[in-house]
This record gives sequence, structure tokens and C-alpha cells, in this order.
Amino acid sequence: MYRKIFVRCACALILIVSFAVCAKMPVELSFKPLKLKPPKAERVELKNGMVVYVLEDHELPLVEVSAIVRTGSRYEPLDKIGLTGVFGAAMRNGGTTSRAPEEIDEQLERIAATVGCSVGAEVGNASLSVLKKDLDTGLEIFADILMHPVFREDKVRIRKQQMIEEIRRRNDSPWSVLLREFSTVLYGKDHPLGWRAEVETIQNIARDDLIAFHQKYYHPNNIMLAVSGDVKKEEILKKLEEVFSGWEKAEVHFASVKTVEKRLKRSVNYVSKDLNQSYIGIGHLGVKRHHPDFFSVTVMQHILGGGFTSRMFREVRSRRGLTYAPSFHFTEPFDYGIFGAGCQTKSPRTHEAISVILGVIESIRKELVSDEELRLAKDSINNAFVFRYTSSSQIVSQQMELDYYGYPEDYLETYLDNINKVTKEDVLRVARKHLHPDKMAILAVGKAEDFEKPLSTFGEVRTIELKKPAD
Repeated sequence: MYRKIFVRCACALILIVSFAVCAKMPVELSFKPLKLKPPKAERVELKNGMVVYVLEDHELPLVEVSAIVRTGSRYEPLDKIGLTGVFGAAMRNGGTTSRAPEEIDEQLERIAATVGCSVGAEVGNASLSVLKKDLDTGLEIFADILMHPVFREDKVRIRKQQMIEEIRRRNDSPWSVLLREFSTVLYGKDHPLGWRAEVETIQNIARDDLIAFHQKYYHPNNIMLAVSGDVKKEEILKKLEEVFSGWEKAEVHFASVKTVEKRLKRSVNYVSKDLNQSYIGIGHLGVKRHHPDFFSVTVMQHILGGGFTSRMFREVRSRRGLTYAPSFHFTEPFDYGIFGAGCQTKSPRTHEAISVILGVIESIRKELVSDEELRLAKDSINNAFVFRYTSSSQIVSQQMELDYYGYPEDYLETYLDNINKVTKEDVLRVARKHLHPDKMAILAVGKAEDFEKPLSTFGEVRTIELKKPAD
């Protein structure tokens, strides 16, 4: 249903543009601001405290279920970093108290259904995709995995071996090195956003640790479900009450999480790798989630690094030819996020690339952006917004996640209005308030002998040694 609506809207827009072009040149065309109001899922709380979002969509005989659990790798013990990476795979593949792993795989294959489990930095995930006719079987397996995983020892061992092999190979990719080390530079090795698994921390993980993690965080009142597809609200709620019956509420005690202290100070960091190109990261800590400047910062980010019309693209790629895809972005994790820029360039142009990127960031702090830049940024954000809601599963999952992360109930309905209210003065204000290129950390991965100028021209250089992971 929602896919059809989207296609019809797109076709209508193409026709409108086609007719308009006959009468006017493209530069003369103008359109009213996009108004999109996604359908709203219904929010219900089951008897056991589980929150469920339901959105009916009878276009296809398919049902999608996704679950999010209030947990995450940020709760891992320092001596067992990587625990959640083992947990997610072993939860799905390790069987349950009533089903062997092979039995689960066979049953799912027979009905062409899929179930997945994983854990990220601040959320656990599980998903089910199943045909309507097999919904009962799919839900039973899905609920069984959530409630009664046994983390079979052989499956735990296999996953640990896979992760250890990934650690041994992680220095092979320069981009991987850059992203990992840059996070550590900004957050530190003892902060969840800066730490990383090592061979020894993976080896420290035992099956009992996974069982304890499940017992601590996996309770119905700590879980949200998003259900979409060919279902009736009352029928699916009844089925959910049945498959999760006997799973009782429990008080969840969350482990303490270290926070980072925001100190802005220039640092220059270097990782030596024998490459003919350099991989560059530049940035500093930014803002926390729900910051009141979010919409102005979003527009600012698009002007700086949001695609082909951005300042980074025009200056770093088109005018200077320094890189194919320069970027500027900001993140919003559970602690301070990052304002960061990055690129890949030829080694003899490393110093130039860093200087130009810092100059582009400084430029947005000096004066008002142009009317055209502001318009293009807003158009880009408005147009991208449509593609976040091309299916009912996207819509219901987004609403559930917004609830999970504490966004206001009208966040989606007012999002574009808030973007379109941003002024040139707002962009200048937040740029001067939040961007400090003279205090940004710089990290270059490459061959210093080939740089046209030493990194020390930006400040004292700290060399980061890439240690070969222990066996």
C-alpha cells in the first residue's frame, strides 16, 4: 500500500516537472515545500510490559517483526570487550532449550522465513520476516530464541574464532585503521566509543558470560517490538500475548558507563603504513543527542559536506582535485558525538588536503552562507526524507526507534518544518559555536616520507604504533 502511494507520488512529480519544463527553463522552476505525513503506527503495551508498535499493510502476504532491547556493547566489562559480538551470533545460532540449532534452521528454511540477532553500541536487535500463512510458526521460533537461548558451546567457540580472525586482519584495511584509531584518539581506549576488542578479551568470554548477559537485560519490559505487514492489530496482539506468555517482568539494573570529558585541543596523530595514498581524519567531539541546535547543525553539515553541491565537494574535489569523495558529518551517539571530516588523497598532497579541509570548515564560521547554499541544503534534506518511508516496515521501525531514543512524539511530523525554519543566521551561529578547526584532532594514515610537508607544521606529532594482535 505505502509502496504504491510512493510510486504514484513520484510519477506525479515527474509529470509535473515534465510539463513545467515545456514552459520554463529548469533554473526558473520552483516548487512548494514538500509535505509528507507518514502513517502512524499504533502503540500498545502487553501485559508483560513489552511495548508493541503495529502498522497494518495488506499489499503483500508478508509480516515483518523487529525487536529492540535496551542493552548494548557499552555495558561490556573492559576485560571482555567483544562480548556482545559473540552474544548476537550465538543467540541466533546456538539453539534454545527446546530446539537444536539445526532444527531452527530447518524449520525456517521450510517456511522461507528469516530470523536475525545482533547487539550494537546501545541497542540489541532481533528480527523476523515470514509469510502470513506461516506467521504462527515464525513467531514461535522468534519468541523461543528471544526467551530461551542456550548459547551452545560449539557455536560460541566458532563465533569467537571468527572474531579473533577479524582482529588479526583488521590492520589490512587503511580505512578500518583510520576509523578505529580516530575514535580512540577522541574518546580514549576506556570509553565504549573508543575501545576495541582484542584477542585476549575475546578469549576471556565464556558461555556463562553470555547466559548472564541475557538474564540481565532480556526481559519483556525491556523490549520493544515493531510489527508491520499483512496482519490485523487485534489478532497479532493476541498472538504476541500467547507466544510470550510466561515471560515475566523483571527489574533491570544497567551497568555503569564511563562518560567522556569534552576537551577541545589540537592533536596531530600519525599511523605509518606503506601506501601511495594517505587516509585522513579531522575532527573533534561535538554535541549530544537531542541538542536544541540539531536542525541548524543538520543544515550546516549539508552545506559543508552533504553531497555534490557541498563546500567540501566543490573545494576539495572539484577545484583542487585532491580526492574523489571528501566528507563532513556529525554523529549523535549516547555520549558526545563527533564533528568530523575525512578523505583519501595522494601521499604528496597530504598536507595540502588537511589544510584545505580545515580552511573549508573555517569558511563557514566567517560569514553568512549564500541563499543558494541554504536552499540546496534544505532541498537535499527534504528530498532524502521521502526515501526513509518507502515501506511499512521502515515507518513502524522508525517510530519505535524514536520512542526508544526519547524523541518527542511529533518529531517526524515537525521534522521538515524545523529544517525549513533554519536561517543563514542560524547556520553561522551554530558554526561559530560548535566548530573549532584550530582545536581539531588530525590523523593521517600513510607514508610520511612522501608527504610534501611534515605533519609537525600542524602541531606536535604523536605516532600510533599498530601492534600485531597476539595469537
